[in-house]
Amino acid sequence: MKFSSINRSTHRWASIAIAIPFLIILVTGILLLLKKEVEYIQPASEKGAFKQPSISFEQVLNIAKTVKHAEIDSWQAVDRLDVRPNKGIIKIRAKSHWEIQIDATTGEILKTAFRRSDIIEQLHDASYWQDKANLWFTLPIAIVLAIISVSGIILFFLPYYRRSKNKKRIQALTLPAFKD
Repeated sequence: MKFSSINRSTHRWASIAIAIPFLIILVTGILLLLKKEVEYIQPASEKGAFKQPSISFEQVLNIAKTVKHAEIDSWQAVDRLDVRPNKGIIKIRAKSHWEIQIDATTGEILKTAFRRSDIIEQLHDASYWQDKANLWFTLPIAIVLAIISVSGIILFFLPYYRRSKNKKRIQALTLPAFKD
């Protein structure tokens, strides 16, 4: 088989093999780029009354327990706390993907919203299905994408190279015209 035939075949079949996973990575990547602009993806941060946090973690947990749809009954139901002193808020992210924003001084609930950006990120890096999926799923896709890119560049420039080579061969075969 010729190199160009193998290259074209590899390019075609590798493209088909990664089309759907690559589209998932591409679309979720676009959504993650827009997460600060689109509140549906990630809730915008509110501002607290003061910039000095003064409530205790126990108070934070008790406030979070009052938000029923967040399903927080203990610290085990909390994914993480995000303390933002410059905004005067504490964000509580529940494992149920709900976010509760409270004033870091008064303890007032400023906002509760479902946080979709975490799910989108898990789809993006394939950890939605398994924690180590980025090694056995996303890494091979990246390698195949690199192969497709190189083979695509070769497929693009190969006709130009051949034309140039043929032009030089024809010029070498043509005898120069003699002038009188």
